[in-house]
Amino acid sequence: MASTTTKSYFWQGLRDGLPFILVIAPFSALFGVVATEAGLNVLETLSFSVVVIAGAAQFAAIQLMMDDTPTLIVILSALAVNLRMAIYSASLAPYLRDAKIWQRALVAYGTVDQSYALAIAKYEAEPAMNLRQRLAYFSGALAPVLPLWYGFTVIGAIGGQAVPDAWALDFAVPLTFLAMIGPMLRTLPHVVAAFVSIGAALGFAWVPFNLGLLIAAFLAMIAAVQSESYLERRQPT
Repeated sequence: MASTTTKSYFWQGLRDGLPFILVIAPFSALFGVVATEAGLNVLETLSFSVVVIAGAAQFAAIQLMMDDTPTLIVILSALAVNLRMAIYSASLAPYLRDAKIWQRALVAYGTVDQSYALAIAKYEAEPAMNLRQRLAYFSGALAPVLPLWYGFTVIGAIGGQAVPDAWALDFAVPLTFLAMIGPMLRTLPHVVAAFVSIGAALGFAWVPFNLGLLIAAFLAMIAAVQSESYLERRQPT
């Protein structure tokens, strides 16, 4: 019975993850196109997606590389864009702390915006899930995302120059983040962090090498922590 239940959670995760195909396919194909235009070959482009597996950071890094930005700045900027992964990991840790180290390593590798958004919502909605069910759901949510991310990166890299500019595939980038972040803006710290990051990113857009993103991320985290502390102080003792 436990095995059947575990399998059902996998299929639930797979079903919930399927809609992301509509965004992952053009997003990864677009990265393949951009990467080859930046001078990477197909193997290098695929390796980039397999090793980094972080769309926004990959786009940021490629853009900076095209601008001949110093390597250290490229790395720091990519890390700044991906700081949210550290927050994702901290959020998932209480639910998966009892997993074996190799399982935690695989979850860490597979923690992307889509798998995290689905998993944390499911874990919070069904706190009675056991570890095997949580891992099964996470695996199911990731199953339609990962192969397509790799596959369409290759398709984009091969198709590269043949994609007309009129297709405007870059709509996938903001659409992905709006679809995931919008429903998560349910608390004051989330809203404050979002608005501070937007304002700071625009205000510091003049800073060379996109370092304004580093400043915006840092200020947003501070604002979120301060908002959380404010709410805790307001709670009756």
